[in-house]
Amino acid sequence: MPGATVRQCAVLVGGLGTRLGALTADTPKPILPCGDRPFLAWLLREFVRFGVSEFLLLTGHLSTRIEESLRAITERLPVPARIVLSEEPLRAGTGGAVFHARDQLDARFLLCNGDSLFDCNLARLLAAAAGDGGDVLGRVVLRRMRDASRYGVVELDGDRITAFRERPGPGSPGLINGGVYLFDRRIVDSLAPQCSLEGEVMPRLAEQGALRGLPAEGYFRDIGIPEDLVRARDELPTRMRRRALFLDRDGVINVDHGWVGTRERFEWIPGAIEAIRMATEAGWHVFVVTNQSGVARGHYDEVAVGSLHAWMTDEIRRHGGTIDDIRYCPFHEEAVLPEYRRASDWRKPEPGMILDLMRKWELDPDLCVLVGDQPRDIEAARAARIVGHLFPGGDLASFVEPILRP
Repeated sequence: MPGATVRQCAVLVGGLGTRLGALTADTPKPILPCGDRPFLAWLLREFVRFGVSEFLLLTGHLSTRIEESLRAITERLPVPARIVLSEEPLRAGTGGAVFHARDQLDARFLLCNGDSLFDCNLARLLAAAAGDGGDVLGRVVLRRMRDASRYGVVELDGDRITAFRERPGPGSPGLINGGVYLFDRRIVDSLAPQCSLEGEVMPRLAEQGALRGLPAEGYFRDIGIPEDLVRARDELPTRMRRRALFLDRDGVINVDHGWVGTRERFEWIPGAIEAIRMATEAGWHVFVVTNQSGVARGHYDEVAVGSLHAWMTDEIRRHGGTIDDIRYCPFHEEAVLPEYRRASDWRKPEPGMILDLMRKWELDPDLCVLVGDQPRDIEAARAARIVGHLFPGGDLASFVEPILRP
């Protein structure tokens, strides 16, 4: 069964930005500053939360300026990610930009607009698309609007997109295109060197029954007009500072059978998947911090730990949640393997893993909580100056639910 996680996201960053006037005369919209970083840095940060590790920037207008900004953007990402460019050879439109990048696309890839941010649970998109194949070429994240008169609207039959319609009358509610997609690479066969994805390609695919829609809720900001750019500059630095749930692993996420280093010995705690899905849906970061002295004792190696964590995270995404990042400590003062025989401030009850995640993800300790099943977990939380909750066992979702309440 293919994984739910999609590693590649293509980003449309080649627009002219004419509605912003002099602001985009020599600076593409996606790299206009918002707070202390380019808008694009905020956007890419959201996608790495859900497992994206490569961004393909589809450039055109002022492509060199995009390239010059890559270092500043990469430095603001909390996890490593590869960023590459595909420059359209002519004004190709949104569909043409994808067409000209066809040789760089993965079998399944995300696509988004580089000048809008939709703060929704993208793991729901990954989960919905995990079993796609056959005649389904793509999924579109949709946004409910009380007044959709500024936009074209999308019609659904179940989850199948049946049509893209013109703007409705003033005050009319509707579903609009949220600007986030998950496509099968076969969509390239429906593209041309110059074409509009929204205006030409997707309406045709809808007629063929090849598109699915996913209505979603959440904060949305498009920086295409001056008023919305001003709002984004004011709002993003605050809105993107999320609450964070830190989870111990053995005894909290999985049953502690002792030295769990393989999928065969991994057993989910009741309610663990649901707890993480709930936290993701509520807009929280989810992090795992786990002592893994089984590496130091020679029970399994770090490759096995990485493989297990990748599988665990993908399973969570298959169910509509995400684990944003993981830290583990393989060191122990009584290690069998000499290379791991040392004290480490990452080993709980020391707070090193928590502090490292807080630094990388720019977290406010007042917005962080930890759930662990051992006193050492609570000691580590206290040392990091965050709230700790001792999990007594049972259903993790029931335990976490009151913690997540606003």
